[in-house]
Amino acid sequence: MSKSLNILLPALGGTAIVLALAITMANRNYGGSKIEMLEDRLSTVETRAETADAKAKEQSVRADELAQKVQDVQAKAELVAAGATLAEPAPRNDDIYGLGRTALDAEIIAWDVDVLPGGRGLPEGRGDATWGEEVFVERCAACHGDFAEGVDNWPVLAGGFDTLGDKDPVKTVGSYWPHLSTAWDYINRSMPFGEAGTLTPDETYAIVAYILYSNDLVDDDFELSHENFAAYEMYNKNGFILDDRADTEYPLWRTEPCMENCKSDVKITMRASVVDVTPDEEGSASSAMMTEDHSSAVTTTPEVTPTFDAALVAAGEKVFKKCAACHQIGEGAKNRSGPQLNAIVGRTMGSADGFKYSRVLKEALEEGRVWDAEALAAFLEKPKSYLKGTKMAFAGLKSGQDIAAIVEYLKLVDE
Repeated sequence: MSKSLNILLPALGGTAIVLALAITMANRNYGGSKIEMLEDRLSTVETRAETADAKAKEQSVRADELAQKVQDVQAKAELVAAGATLAEPAPRNDDIYGLGRTALDAEIIAWDVDVLPGGRGLPEGRGDATWGEEVFVERCAACHGDFAEGVDNWPVLAGGFDTLGDKDPVKTVGSYWPHLSTAWDYINRSMPFGEAGTLTPDETYAIVAYILYSNDLVDDDFELSHENFAAYEMYNKNGFILDDRADTEYPLWRTEPCMENCKSDVKITMRASVVDVTPDEEGSASSAMMTEDHSSAVTTTPEVTPTFDAALVAAGEKVFKKCAACHQIGEGAKNRSGPQLNAIVGRTMGSADGFKYSRVLKEALEEGRVWDAEALAAFLEKPKSYLKGTKMAFAGLKSGQDIAAIVEYLKLVDE
């Protein structure tokens, strides 16, 4: 081999190496550009995806807002269809006060919970008198008694029938209120005392049903609901007249006063603390006064004779206040939602003249069963257990001492 060929071959080998390196670098540059381009495209796709997701969320929120507005409008339309009158909004005083904002329709609807005669405004629900007794004992009896007879000076809810013409009428839900909606609406919004608004619609229906039952206006299986509410008519529905004084009396008052033959002085005949118009603490002066003269008692207390335990009789007189809403004793006693109890000890069961007894007491009358001290004690402890089927919904006296006291007290009551 010649010397020139030996020189050429290394030169060609070096050139090949240089060319290979150049090609490798070119491939690398091309791959890097490709990767950068793909990364840019990926970034663009991700940005577009994020934008689309944000728009989708915004549209979802807007759709929910529109759906809520549709529901509000539909609710308003249903109220109007039911006969409701939507009051005009109050005049704007922003320029004067600058406080608050206009109430939203949804807020107005949420507060518009009043119930009107005929049942307008009632929510769906139902409850029977049997369940109502359980709810009433748990949530209401602390003030109104187990049998709606009232505790101390808290309101009596049962009894008082045929007393509205008396000097001291007993105005209860049963004897006086003309519309059942008044009871439902008041209980729903204001009761229990100190826990207003905690009753469910079903509980409210059940309590109202039990109050009707306590007044002997329905049976114990009566169920009150939004469906039959409007059909129920109260005992004293027709006991009220329209107020026509604007036409018959107001014109007379707008004339010149006569200013003749006027009384020379005015005297206070009775104070509120004496007549006990509000509950008072036990042992107060007004309570003591009422205990002495019994001015608020419905019944006449018989005289205590030496043959009876005077202390027990006095205790029984106080216990009898739980019964006085439905039962009268003493001179002139009449049947109310319960029979009069004169001479009850030794009297044949179911024998009070003119009273409509339940089936079980009619059967007791036929059997000749007698109200002796033992029978009265057993009945007062658990009325429904002693006479299954009795109309008397009173749960019973829990204290054996109270039972003994009231039986001793009833022994004194003569015809």
